[in-house]
Amino acid sequence: MKFTQWFDNSKVELKPNKIAPNNSEIDWPRVIPFIAIHMVCLFALVTGVSWIAVIICLVSYFVRMFAITAFYHRYFSHKTFKTSRTMQTVFGFLGASSTQRGPLWWAAHHRHHHVHADTDKDTHSPKHGFLRSHMTWFLNQKHFPTQHVRVKDLNQYPELRFLDRYDIVPPIIYAVIILLIGIYIETAHPELGASRWQILIWGFFISTILLSHITFCINSLAHKFGSQRYDTGDDSRNNFVLALLTLGEGWHNNHHQFPGAVKQGVKWWEIDISYYILKLFEKLGLIWDLRYAKANPSTTKQAQDTGTNL
Repeated sequence: MKFTQWFDNSKVELKPNKIAPNNSEIDWPRVIPFIAIHMVCLFALVTGVSWIAVIICLVSYFVRMFAITAFYHRYFSHKTFKTSRTMQTVFGFLGASSTQRGPLWWAAHHRHHHVHADTDKDTHSPKHGFLRSHMTWFLNQKHFPTQHVRVKDLNQYPELRFLDRYDIVPPIIYAVIILLIGIYIETAHPELGASRWQILIWGFFISTILLSHITFCINSLAHKFGSQRYDTGDDSRNNFVLALLTLGEGWHNNHHQFPGAVKQGVKWWEIDISYYILKLFEKLGLIWDLRYAKANPSTTKQAQDTGTNL
């Protein structure tokens, strides 16, 4: 095991016994950082909690969940709107700071999912078991490399390739920013009763774990629990609770019917917070050419694979 693989994804070496199609073995040395983030959360028992720490935790969760749902998913994976190179870099960084790998890796695997949803080729279908669909699929060495062939449209940007190759850098920078906020609160506002370490634990580590596992629930739970409005040929479900927690991603059956649509809530009561924010971004001129569902969406494999299916 070369520990440089933690810092540079181009150093990942696939061994022959690790790449069998049905292999589900976890590459434990490679996922030590993932395990460590969970363990560090236990320090909350030492640092305690304060209302300001909880607020920072929730804000950190919200900002990065939006980066995942609106940009990693709706932009990088499905190209449901257009934006500037600066915007895609900023939100690519914020998405990567959530420890869900780089934007190219994320988009490539998601496009693969739409082509093979709930079949034997789907890397995270609940048909293969809850734990595999929830997280062990990406802890397998077989799935660490980025499938660059699926994201040729994104490979042209060196800054995105950098975020993808060195995806450990954004979380470290983000954690330092949270720590600096904690230092400011501790020194400038001691009456709030929060320490720098408390802010770091809640603002980065606990926030990250909540963000990660709630995002993973779209793979593990949104294909098991909820309602199906459309016959999409897979097990995708609409789930109101997950929609609230993920800022709109819980309308998963709607999304599988219209994967290229920027709006995932079809009915007026289907709350889609990410879409509301994107509409605000459109009014501010930060994004444009938002794409919406057509009455009879194409369902060809090629359209789904490139994220262009409306």
